[in-house]
Amino acid sequence: MNINKLVIKEITRRKLNFFLGLISVIFAVTAVIGALTMLKIHDLKTGEIIAQKELETGKRMIVLEDDYRKIMKNLGFNLLILPKDQNLNDLYADDFASKYMPESYVDSLAASPSMYIRHLLPSLQQKVEWPEKRRTIILTGIRGEVPFLHKDPKEPMMVAVPKGTMIMGYELHNSLNLKTGDKVELMGRSFKIEKCNEARGNKDDITIWINLQEAQEIFHKEGKINAILALKCHCSGSDLAGVRDEVYSVLPGTQVIEKGTSVLARAEARDRAAKEAQDAILSEKVQRNNLRNERENFASILVPLVLLTSTLWIAFLFIINVRSRKSEIGILRAVGVKEISIMKLFLYKALLIGLLGAFIGYFIGFGIGTIWGRLFSVELFSVTQFIMVMVFAPLLSLLAAYIPATIAARQDPAEILKED
Repeated sequence: MNINKLVIKEITRRKLNFFLGLISVIFAVTAVIGALTMLKIHDLKTGEIIAQKELETGKRMIVLEDDYRKIMKNLGFNLLILPKDQNLNDLYADDFASKYMPESYVDSLAASPSMYIRHLLPSLQQKVEWPEKRRTIILTGIRGEVPFLHKDPKEPMMVAVPKGTMIMGYELHNSLNLKTGDKVELMGRSFKIEKCNEARGNKDDITIWINLQEAQEIFHKEGKINAILALKCHCSGSDLAGVRDEVYSVLPGTQVIEKGTSVLARAEARDRAAKEAQDAILSEKVQRNNLRNERENFASILVPLVLLTSTLWIAFLFIINVRSRKSEIGILRAVGVKEISIMKLFLYKALLIGLLGAFIGYFIGFGIGTIWGRLFSVELFSVTQFIMVMVFAPLLSLLAAYIPATIAARQDPAEILKED
């Protein structure tokens, strides 16, 4: 007796029973694989969405950083380093410092590994009478920005004024009808107007900038300055106390003042934008995670229910199959067919149902999952998952058929034939 031939004949004779069992396994595998595929698609899409938002945030922050850098350059320095004995009342009253410090201070600060300061501009400034024009002006000597030795060179906020030239504030050149290229006398020296500034609405409009060395010679303050302008970086730990500690460690004979400008407001706006962007990413993550949890919870209820239903349905079909083949089983047992062979007859059929159902159900579930999730990617296909389905689905089918097969194999042939 060939068990395989008997199984094939059984299937061809009772097609509906086989088909209903196959549909049950296909449905169960489809539900499992469809749910797992959709969860995997959800994870992939979540990763893509978060990555895209992070990329957009990164681009936005680059724009904000560049915007902030330009704003700082346009609005100027926000730190003022002065001699320690400079009285601030006198400073605010006279618009310039009346005490002096060595010009070498700026080089010492530039040589230090400063974390919180960017850009250094030494200056010597005084309010004087311009005898040739009979005007009161603020004369400022600058040598140009001093680069930090420990930092990458950045675009300077202010360049040096060449010797023999000057930069003139708006009110002065406008009221005196002067223009770029004109030559003027200042304190007995001849200067060429290098640049005429636009109106700024502050003391810069009555300021003349010249080379620092020439200013020191005019004021008889060789090697001296009365202020160092600097820019406080907008970074963690760069509060005024931290900046002061850093400066005092290098230049103990100084004091540091922070100038309130709209740079600070813009910096705060940039920080708010960065926080809002991060909050948006976090919110998206939370929302996607909540949605995944909902789908996972639904799948955790649906999948076991489908598997249980499928198992019971297969068991029910095999019980019907055993009853309908009662006479056949009795004859086989009467001619000497062993119990194990009778069991094989049913278990082989269950195994075939499980294998075919697993194979077909996997690809149907995979297809439904990709269509429903609107994403097809090779990353979704898992060889491990496919192998597990091809193993566990037949095992589930065998488990469902085992009890009916055992009942069939242990029936007494005499009793069966007697009933018939």
